[in-house]
Amino acid sequence: MPTDDLPETFHVTTDEQIRAVSNLTRHRIMAVLRFEPATITQIAERVGLAKGSSSYHVRLLERAGLVKVVRTRKVRGVTERYYAMAARGIVLPDPGEGGPDVLMRHAVADLEAAPADGERHVRMAHLRLTEEQFADLGARLEALADEFRALSDPSLPDASLVFALFHPASGEQAEGSAK
Repeated sequence: MPTDDLPETFHVTTDEQIRAVSNLTRHRIMAVLRFEPATITQIAERVGLAKGSSSYHVRLLERAGLVKVVRTRKVRGVTERYYAMAARGIVLPDPGEGGPDVLMRHAVADLEAAPADGERHVRMAHLRLTEEQFADLGARLEALADEFRALSDPSLPDASLVFALFHPASGEQAEGSAK
């Protein structure tokens, strides 16, 4: 299934959908399905799961509307289902003050699980920006991510880009929320 057929975004809105994307295993399954459809067996092999566990997690994602069956075929009398993402991107609701940011937690877990000898670019920069500069930087980062996503070739190895641009809590706010 070409990714051209997919809607641009899927907005996570229900508790069932939030629970589905909050699980690291299901996050990794969705990463497998990012560029091309796969069967339960293929997903299990790529994520390192038993087929039964893979099937369980895919069913939860399917029930939540995050993945869907895009084609089937008969193999020795058994119907093999190919699953794909329901959209190119997933938009999560704002976690609210003090709430866990699921995407950043998954990104850190993926970074920690990545081969230590592989090339990586990790950097944190503290900036002092006007609101206009802040908005401009956010838009430029999103445009850069979109530009390179358009260049993605499913035959090449995966590369993940994660960025977070935010105003950190001031010392007073951080102390007040810890009480």
